[in-house]
Amino acid sequence: MAISSDVIRGYNDTIILYLLWDAPSYGYAISKRIRTITEGAYIIKETTLYSAFTRMEKHGYITSFPGFADNGKRRTYYRITDAGRKYYKEKCQEWQITKQVVEHFIRENES
Repeated sequence: MAISSDVIRGYNDTIILYLLWDAPSYGYAISKRIRTITEGAYIIKETTLYSAFTRMEKHGYITSFPGFADNGKRRTYYRITDAGRKYYKEKCQEWQITKQVVEHFIRENES
């Protein structure tokens, strides 16, 4: 079952920042990693991904810089900032609360 983009929309930034935590990357690679990590359950749309990049760069959570992929193709890379690391941690705390709230409304054993 695929995840609705409406359900996960508020956590796209968290997902992207997680993937940028250890090393810079570019859009296609991030999209591919999301698909791989979620085993295809979540496929981020290109417009959603680049809108998130624009928004997060505007807020200072990431910075962009030009670079080249292994095949020599020019790419725009993104790097997490200290503000982005702080924002990521806040979103993780928010997620814990969100999970607790939603769990109150999930019926596990009923048909």
